[in-house]
Amino acid sequence: MALLAEQPVLNFYTYPPVGEDDWRYTFATARVRVLESQMLGRATFLDMANAENLAAAVELLAAGEYALPQGDKNFARMEDILLLRRSQVRNLFKELIIDQPIAELLRAREDFANMRLALRRKLTEKPLGTDYSNDGSVPAEQFEEIFEQENYSPLPIYMQEAIERAVLAYYQDKDIRRIDYALDSAQAEYRLERARQLKSLFLLELFRMRIDLTNIRTMLRLKFAESDQRSVFLRGGYIEPQRLRHGLDVGYEALAPLFFAGPYYEVVEHGVNYLVKNNSFLKLEQQCDNHVAGYLKSTVQITAGPQPVIAYLLMKENEIRTVRFLLTAKKNQLDTRVILDRLGE
Repeated sequence: MALLAEQPVLNFYTYPPVGEDDWRYTFATARVRVLESQMLGRATFLDMANAENLAAAVELLAAGEYALPQGDKNFARMEDILLLRRSQVRNLFKELIIDQPIAELLRAREDFANMRLALRRKLTEKPLGTDYSNDGSVPAEQFEEIFEQENYSPLPIYMQEAIERAVLAYYQDKDIRRIDYALDSAQAEYRLERARQLKSLFLLELFRMRIDLTNIRTMLRLKFAESDQRSVFLRGGYIEPQRLRHGLDVGYEALAPLFFAGPYYEVVEHGVNYLVKNNSFLKLEQQCDNHVAGYLKSTVQITAGPQPVIAYLLMKENEIRTVRFLLTAKKNQLDTRVILDRLGE
């Protein structure tokens, strides 16, 4: 896309601007402000991480919306509760968001997740399953049928183009990772183009940030794997591709200084240090999540607008993922130190 040819100019220190107020969202903003105050605090997550076992971690949730029904000791039910809470917050978002194209744009996350799953199964000749998300623009049942018949015409154009790119990329050398690279690229371009069409500065900056963080992850993973790939970085972010490619050729000690004059210095510094010491990307993932969370929380400066509504959806989804991670970690008796590292403690 021609609009992606221009390299955005970095004109902020840590977080980009979030845009202007929109007084149509006065009620919606007030509603999510109340709900934000009811979200789980960091202290609860730390208590769960330090809990003696899974039962003790679940007990810490007993007084809130993630509580098991009274007398129910079947911890497998927690997954049903988490899925229910995610559906509820997404339904609330649909109710509160006035500009439906914004809702459609965020629903596309599930469309791309479904495409990723279906293409991996189809191109590697594995049976197609029925575990597609029903939260996208294409119903799960229809999605499965489309891929079984290999007739993609009922899908939106952006999905058809993404599928074509992923298929062509895979057949270059039948490397399954090329499916992910192609879909990531198509999704990034789609997000940026739609954010521009919607004239949403907040979404545009959020998507640019996600592109940068994805590219940082890719750079470190390629470097760790000693891969010779150089053309898989996404376009449209603030970090110049040449800097990312240069990062593949320098030592680990020189990586953080490459990003010193920008918003991602701490992300890279902490991520690299942990990777070198522990051969793990755990801290990198935690730092990326924290950086996005910081931007979402900066919408507090908006009195009324879609920004706080979007931010609440994304923060609540992240809370649900964190609860799932903590319970899974306790179920599998993961070392407490590792859990705390993932939480950033």
